[in-house]
Amino acid sequence: MYKQCVTRKEAQGTARVFDPTTRSGTVLLDDGTEVAFDTAAFDAGALRLLRIGQRVKMSVEDGRVTAVTLVTLPLPE
Repeated sequence: MYKQCVTRKEAQGTARVFDPTTRSGTVLLDDGTEVAFDTAAFDAGALRLLRIGQRVKMSVEDGRVTAVTLVTLPLPE
């Protein structure tokens, strides 16, 4: 039996929606696709605040955003 491998990739986009109360929101990718991120993904990126229009990068594992941070900051391992 084989272990299922986790596919991790990075993506960049622009913050479109951010709710500071729930610490979740959406990012608009360069191709126009809107991607949602949850509280856990925001917290993993060690940000305190996200402004609409800020450029961000995301870690995506198996189709789910696992971390969101600014393009100038490193993503968590």
